[in-house]
Amino acid sequence: MAISISHLGYKKLSRVIFEWQAADRASLLALFVLMEVFSHWLWCLFVWWQRDVYVSSVDMDLLYPSWIGVTLTGIFFFWMASRWSPLRKDGHSLHKWQAVLVAVYSIYIAVVILVMGHSSLVSGVSLVGGAMLAMMLIRRRYVWKAFLGHIVLIVVFTVFPYFGFVLPTLRQTATNANAFPVVTYTYMGYSAVTSVESNIYNSILQNSKLSWEALSQLRFSSAFFWRATHLYMALPKAIFIVYTFRTLLLILDASKKEILQHANQDELTQLQSRRYGLIQMKEALIAIKDQQDFSVILLDLDWFKEINDKYGHEVGDRVLAEVAQALLQSLDEETIISRYGGEEFLIVLPDTKHDSAMIIAEQIRLSIANQVITVEDDVTFHVTTSLGLYTLTHQERDCIKQAQEILAQQEAPHTAVETKKAKSRAIKFTRDQFNHPASTDQPPHDICQRLICAADKALYEAKGRGRNQVVSANEMCDAKEGVTTSLYGT
Repeated sequence: MAISISHLGYKKLSRVIFEWQAADRASLLALFVLMEVFSHWLWCLFVWWQRDVYVSSVDMDLLYPSWIGVTLTGIFFFWMASRWSPLRKDGHSLHKWQAVLVAVYSIYIAVVILVMGHSSLVSGVSLVGGAMLAMMLIRRRYVWKAFLGHIVLIVVFTVFPYFGFVLPTLRQTATNANAFPVVTYTYMGYSAVTSVESNIYNSILQNSKLSWEALSQLRFSSAFFWRATHLYMALPKAIFIVYTFRTLLLILDASKKEILQHANQDELTQLQSRRYGLIQMKEALIAIKDQQDFSVILLDLDWFKEINDKYGHEVGDRVLAEVAQALLQSLDEETIISRYGGEEFLIVLPDTKHDSAMIIAEQIRLSIANQVITVEDDVTFHVTTSLGLYTLTHQERDCIKQAQEILAQQEAPHTAVETKKAKSRAIKFTRDQFNHPASTDQPPHDICQRLICAADKALYEAKGRGRNQVVSANEMCDAKEGVTTSLYGT
């Protein structure tokens, strides 16, 4: 994949992170480093071109070998970013060349920080920003080790002057006003040297006023030159890194939204997925208020396998999509509609009584039955559905809660025989119904599945009665003799 220095926008960076091969990402990192090294090379060129002006601020004897080092480093990273790069030729040695890439850059940038005067701005951007950018593109283990090594080098360069070691530096200071030299490779750091230079150049000002002549002298002063140099070295890189991470955050936000959409939405029908539908159902059941009923409908398409066998799976998919649209148009926004699996759909009606739920289920059945499905060659057909319904009344919820409270207190001591018998009956009822000890302030975690199970039994009964009809699990339970509760029939 070719690498260009075109605008690295949202889509391009997204492809780099999620689609490009490891060799391409490593080559892109080499290209970024090459751009930074080239900016350093331009700085050397500018100083050499204006050497008569900045001879008192820059050690020219050190400038030339530094310029040669920058040039060689630039050639190396140009090679790493080019089509002849070893990153592309041998996939087995990719990790080795990634390690070499990071090591060379770490040593190079440490030397740059050394000869530039230990600027905290350049050090911070290179140390933190460079490491974070590199972690996006190559193996993070190598970047982490290089990061630690970089810290060690900075600490070493900082403490060496205290032990009498003279470190090379391009920075030197001698003012035109009083020719007072400041030795910048002593124990004084960049901030201390800058403070001394500022005090020296205060003598240029007369009566605390800045004249045009004084401004011109300050413009060519060593302090101003090196401050501008450090801004030139750090700010463009910082802006680029911040822009890159801003774009990365946009990518992550979009990816998170897409992942949630795929996880929560069925791709074919655009309804809620089974997992997300059950989550919404549980939340609605917990949030239901007193004196409110809770209805569940399980819908299944009749003879759907025959539709697939006769017309093909493409037509079957279209049938599922059109049935989903019919459900969305027939029901309000408060209704929870999800594709439960295959040709089954789960419809949850919070705060809906049994009679109202039966009316809604019948309207759904008629709406789908009247819908015409058109295939090629002007062939049309109708689809029918079978629906099973169950309504959990608020009276049943009160009984469940009372039974749970008794179950939660099963370890408490009781002496009365009648109390023990009542407790035993309540515990047996709760265990038989739920088989799950739950807290007293909300239904058991599996109650949603048990409500669906009750609706599924009604759906199975509707299939047995000839399909294309609605059957209520509540009415089935009431029709049986000796049933103390209509929640789960046996």
